[in-house]
Amino acid sequence: MARIIINGDDLGMNRGCTLAIARAFEEGLITDTTMMANGSYFDEAVRLAKRQGFDERIGIHFNLTEGTPLTKGILAIADFVKDGRFHKGFSATPRSLSEEEREAVFYELCAQARRLADAGLRITHADSHHYIHHLIPLAPITAAVCRRFGIDRMRRNRTFDTPEHPIFTENRVDHGYWQENGFLTPRHFGRRADFVNMTIPDGTEVIVHPDFDQKGRLIDRTGMQEGYPTGEPLDFISGRKDVSLICYDELD
Repeated sequence: MARIIINGDDLGMNRGCTLAIARAFEEGLITDTTMMANGSYFDEAVRLAKRQGFDERIGIHFNLTEGTPLTKGILAIADFVKDGRFHKGFSATPRSLSEEEREAVFYELCAQARRLADAGLRITHADSHHYIHHLIPLAPITAAVCRRFGIDRMRRNRTFDTPEHPIFTENRVDHGYWQENGFLTPRHFGRRADFVNMTIPDGTEVIVHPDFDQKGRLIDRTGMQEGYPTGEPLDFISGRKDVSLICYDELD
């Protein structure tokens, strides 16, 4: 029986996905979540997690591509911030960073981790919005922030190559990078769609984005249409006899 982790990304990003993640925990559809420290629903998400008892299953969702930064230093780096808000410019065309820029990114990511810690959350693991922690210029910074905050478990690169979601390796560190730097990672990582009607390998993390569609149904968000999340039903493991759910804390 394969042990798998199902991580719901974007806790705290907004009201809809935060409430959907809470519902997914209630229904046993996810094992863990990662939290966006600069999300608009952060404070409410913390209260909800503590009230519903999933506050011990929260990692950090490092973010340099969406929303408002928590620190001032990074505001001066146009590749990351425009008009006071993050954008995807750097992730689209990554480049080497100057020492001053590396310092600004380091302190921004530290501020994000500090916000979770100050809220009384034990950060169980780390990943990132739009996979920015795998970018070669940002991976060492992410690793340094994690070491500062005692985070030793990290999402690895995708291991399932499909036409819809191919594996990208350009400008990204490989899995060995995290192992060499002392991090524990799942053996495999992919999206829900990668595993429908197939055998899931042992030690796999499945990424999902819980949300509610226009009719209020709990889904794995894969897009937006007319302002509403769209996707497939989040429950894709019910009745499967070949998997056993574990959380990041149980990863070995």
